[in-house]
Formats: sequence, structure tokens, C-alpha cells
Amino acid sequence: MRSSIVLLFLCISLGALAQQGPTPPQTAAGGPPPTQPQPDEVVVVTGTWEPMPLEDLQRSVQSVDVQAAPLLFSSTAQFLQLDPSVDVRQRAPGGDQADLSIRGSAFEQSLVLIDGLRVNDAQTGHHNLDLPIPLDTISRIEVLHGAGSTFYGADALGGAVNFITAPAATSELRLRAGFGNFGYNEQRAVASHATKNFSEQLIGDRSFSTGFIEDRDFRNAAVSSETHFHTALGDTMFLLATSDRPYGANQFYGPFDSWERTKAWFVAWTQDLGKQTAFDFGYRRHTDEFVLLREAPSVYENNHVTDSWQGALRRHDEIGKVTTISYGAEGYRDQIDSNNLGYHGRNRGAVYAAADFRMIKRFSLSVGAREESYNGTKGQFTPSVSAAYWFAPSFKVRGAVSRGFRIPTYTDLYYSDPANAGNPNLRPESAWSYEGGVDWNAGGKIALTATVFHRREHDGIDYVKCGSGFTFDINTGTCIASGVPNDVWHAYNIDSLNFTGFETLLRYRLTQRQEFTVGYTGIHGSQNAAPRVQSQYVFNYPVNNTYVGWQGSVWRGIIARTRLGVTQRYAHDPYALWDFSVAREEGRIRPYLQFTNLTSTTYQEVDGVAMPEFGVIGGVEIAVFGKKR
Repeated sequence: MRSSIVLLFLCISLGALAQQGPTPPQTAAGGPPPTQPQPDEVVVVTGTWEPMPLEDLQRSVQSVDVQAAPLLFSSTAQFLQLDPSVDVRQRAPGGDQADLSIRGSAFEQSLVLIDGLRVNDAQTGHHNLDLPIPLDTISRIEVLHGAGSTFYGADALGGAVNFITAPAATSELRLRAGFGNFGYNEQRAVASHATKNFSEQLIGDRSFSTGFIEDRDFRNAAVSSETHFHTALGDTMFLLATSDRPYGANQFYGPFDSWERTKAWFVAWTQDLGKQTAFDFGYRRHTDEFVLLREAPSVYENNHVTDSWQGALRRHDEIGKVTTISYGAEGYRDQIDSNNLGYHGRNRGAVYAAADFRMIKRFSLSVGAREESYNGTKGQFTPSVSAAYWFAPSFKVRGAVSRGFRIPTYTDLYYSDPANAGNPNLRPESAWSYEGGVDWNAGGKIALTATVFHRREHDGIDYVKCGSGFTFDINTGTCIASGVPNDVWHAYNIDSLNFTGFETLLRYRLTQRQEFTVGYTGIHGSQNAAPRVQSQYVFNYPVNNTYVGWQGSVWRGIIARTRLGVTQRYAHDPYALWDFSVAREEGRIRPYLQFTNLTSTTYQEVDGVAMPEFGVIGGVEIAVFGKKR
């Protein structure tokens, strides 16, 4: 905490000096350059202290517009696949038990946010993508590559994914229904009312399937209500959401006909307190009912209930024409009540401060730090420094150094079964992230971004074990001869884990409404492990992940998209997946058709968990009333 206080005073001092620094670049008329985004600019809020155009960022951030062509996509996973540095490890269509990785991080090292509020599950990272909101609630998805703990605190070690909602733009009622193979059926509804200073949006969706193999059926449902209004204080937003997902979990946890049901409730409140101060509050409740043998539930069953609260007070001050100071305080509380893990709770608190120095299209520098502690333990100090320099208005170089950390989940600490053992003595894991990159934008026609990155992890948390005839000694971190046929997986702090990689994304606008995209990310990981020690999760990352995509308008309101992706995971053969979708986006009646895995590729994103082959979904959306697109 002392470090952050010192940083705050340092930022204020630097800001005062900056008033006497170089003047910002001038326009042809002699006035200051425009600070408002142009109509075609993408403004982001992730990986930055204040909203700003994507082209002005010093960090590697990708933004995906979810509402640009919603009838061409059926899940958040398909949108995330547009970022080659994001690896979504699905166990089934529909998002059941999907894990998220950024730049080769473990699935628990990536923070998931809804409107900047945390939704990571305190029980296990397997539920981080169990979003409580319907897909139509999401306006865009922003992905921060690299450590983001300075911005968001614990768990943003590999990066952060921010699912962002937006107020209703118009009053309308839309209904949607579709069906597909494997007994798939879906329905969605969007009802909204919007005036100048008020909007209300109700959204619901449900989908179900009999499953592509036995015991892979699922029934998903989610409902949300989002209210926006403006008062003398500023903007106010209330979001209420809930979801219910029962599903067959065959192969999820081994060769068992398992069954699982998760439920989630989410409440978010953001309140402007004038133009420079904002207050955030969030509450999340998540339940997980797991049965090992679906036909014999009495053999083994787990029930977990987690509750999480969060609150934050944030402020920013402009000092002079080129400097902004941001600072704030945050508090968190999470607890679990479980028949396997027991009852536990922990409190966390954090303060942060940062300074931004920006001369538009010339130079920018951002310095920030956070001090966060929980349950009276030693705090985690997470500084970050990033900078960018423009050689020309269309070409810039950038670099960043940042530190991230993650605290153990309750499963890491306390879980126990015949094959796994938690460790209550686990230490928080941490990592330093380094990156350097270039961005080039040729008048909106061609846009290229390329980044080299490196991450050095310390006290990484993973499950480890030894081969047959050996037992893992948790005190020494080595394997000792025991004659035991099969060792169990032990939660343990591993060290000397490093990742180095390269990511690039090229966008070429063929016409005003057609875009061609090529993306690639390559990663190399290394670890100095003791002899015979095996890691369960850290080496499931994709060493090569690339895709080629096209999306655009075809003819008279008909839009389409296609994506061909090739993924090669560590110590696995590569596999290719080809998707294609077509829809009508104009008028009252809008049919759509979506194809996945057109080549019926046999593949697994999680070892031992088969994924479906060719899939098809067709349906129609009806705009009952409201503006035609």
C-alpha cells in the first residue's frame, strides 16, 4: 500500500511538471488536435485507464464487434476465435465447461470481466466462461494480451477478456428460433425501449440438444435486464442476469457418464459521480452440482456454492493538456460452502494509481501500480509501464512491461478425491510480462499489428504427479520410489516456467462492407522440472494457432462469413476446422444458416474429450417492431 501511495504522489508531481513540457501537436488551423474519436474509430475501455481509440493504445488489445452481424455467430467461443492469441478449450457446443487461455496461459490465469466487473469463479477456473448473460446482451468483446493485474487485480496474469454491454439504441422487439442436427433447438428474444435519457432492455435465450454422443445432452437458459438512465450526477447502469445450465459430462472428468448443473446470478451497478468519478458494485452467485455417475448419483456427488462481492471507487483528473492521473480503491469478498471443499471465505483490498502522458500521434507513456492484499497476507505489488511512439500518423511502435498474479482457487487449496489432492499451503503465482510491437494502418484499407512477447512465471500453480512406482513428495517437489501403481495429481507451486511467442493480425478491407483477415500466434514454453514430474495443465497450449477469415455483404442484404482455422497443441498433431454462415440482415424477416466443422474433422480441444463433427443450425429472426436494419 505504501508503494501505491508513493506512486500517487509521484504521478501528481510528474503531472504538474508535464504542464511545462512540450505543447501538443497543432492542427493546420493552429488549434489543438481533436480528442474525440472519428466515426470509424474503435474506442476501447480494456487495458487503458480511460476510454480511448484502439489505435492510440500502447498495449496489445483486440476488439470484436458482437452486434455487427449477430446472425452469423452462435456462441461467444466463435467470436473469441477471431483472436489467434485466445485459445478456447471447449468440451461441448454451447459453451459448457469451456476454458480460456491467452498467450499460452493456464485457464485460471485469464481474467473474465463483464463491463469491467470480475466474474472469475472462486471455486475453479473451469467456470470462468460460465457467463450469466445471454449472447445478445453483449455489444463487443475486448481482449487484453499480457498481464493486466495493474488494471484489474488478481487472476489477470495472462490477460483479460471483457464482455461489454451497451444501452439499447432503439425501441424494438426481436424473436428468433432455430434448430439443427443432434436434436438442437434454440429460441431468443430481445425487447427494448429507448428514449433520450432512459433505456431498458430485456433479453432471454435458451437452447438444448440431445447430444452428439451419449450423455452429452444439454439445456442452456439465460435472462438479463439492463437499465440505463442519465441524471445530474451522470450515467447510471443496472444489470441483472441469471443462467441455468444442466448438461451431460461424459468424458469431462474421465471415462464416466457424469452429469453437472451450474447456475449463476449476477448483479452490476455502475454510477457516475460527476464527470471524473465513478462507483462500481458487483455481486455474483454460482452453484455447481456434480454427479460422477449419472445413473448412480449416490456413488459420488459434489455441491458447491460460491458468493462474490466487489466494489470500486475510481477517479481521474486532467492535469494540463497532456497528462491524466487515475487512482482509486477496490474491495472484494468471496466465500464458498461445499460438501467437499468445506466453508471458507477471504477478503481482498486494493489501491491503485497511474499517470498517462499523451501527445496525440507523437508519443505516449503510461505508468501505473497497484497494491493488493487478502486476509492480512503480504500484499501483491503489480506495476506496469507502457509506451508508444509514432514514426508517422499511420505507423507506431509500442512496448510494455507489467507484472500479474493469481491467487489459488478453493479447488486448488482444498479439493480431494481418489485422483486429485489440493494443497492449502499454495502460494499466489506471479509473472512478469514483456512485449514489443508495431501497428500499421493504411487509411483503414489495410491494418497490421505484430507483437513479440515473453512471460516469466514464478510459483506457478499446476497439478503434478509421478509415473508408476513413484510418489510425488510435496515437501521437496521430487518423485520418490514407493511401489504405488498410480500416483494422484497434487496441487503444487512450480517454478522456472517461461513462454515466448509472436502474434500478428492482418485485416484487409476489400470493399466498404467486406473484410479479409489473417491471424497467427506461435508460442514456445519451457520448464525446468524435476525428473519424472508430470504437469497436468500448463502444457496444453497451442504452439501454433492460425486462421484465415472473410466476412461481408454478398447481395441485397445477404451477409456471410467463413473461417478456416488450424491449431496445433503442444505434443499433438494439428487439426483444421472450417465454419461457414450466411444470413439476411435487412427487413422484418431474417433467415440464417450456420455450418460448423464442414470437413467433419475428428478433434479434441481438451485431452480425452471428443468434440462433434459436422454441425448445422438454421432458423429465422423476426423483427416484430422497431427499426429495420
